[in-house]
Amino acid sequence: MARSSKIKRRTVDPDPKFGSLLVTRLVNRAMDSGKKSASQTQVYKALDIVEEKTKVKGLEALETAIRNITPQMEVRSRRVGGAAYQVPVPVKTYRGASLAVRWLIKEAAKRSNKEYHTYAEKLAAEIIDALDETGGAIQRKVTAHKMADANKAFAHFRW
Repeated sequence: MARSSKIKRRTVDPDPKFGSLLVTRLVNRAMDSGKKSASQTQVYKALDIVEEKTKVKGLEALETAIRNITPQMEVRSRRVGGAAYQVPVPVKTYRGASLAVRWLIKEAAKRSNKEYHTYAEKLAAEIIDALDETGGAIQRKVTAHKMADANKAFAHFRW
């Protein structure tokens, strides 16, 4: 792909229930085989479960969880003189939110089927854990920060 022109970001419509772009991004990421309505149902159920258990509005809880998961720094590979260095770089806002949503979905999907029966329960549990700053998604953020900290000697290779 040519690097000369900027890539246009696709716009998504806010979801019908909350009017939030963040929920739309979560629904789209959780979608399997193009079944958006099924994904929407699961995400809405998860937000209802979160609301029941935490007594905080579902959308507010999700926004706080995403804020807690979003990384500030990450490492990117940079080739200099035949060697590849892991260079720490700050994460842009949109990418940080995308990583947070991706990690939330992946960690929710990993949860045990013995403890949780539906995907909505798994997602709700992961959101609640993110609110408490525990769980798999938070661990991914911590790992990203540790990697960036460990490689700060290569920060001068930043481009």
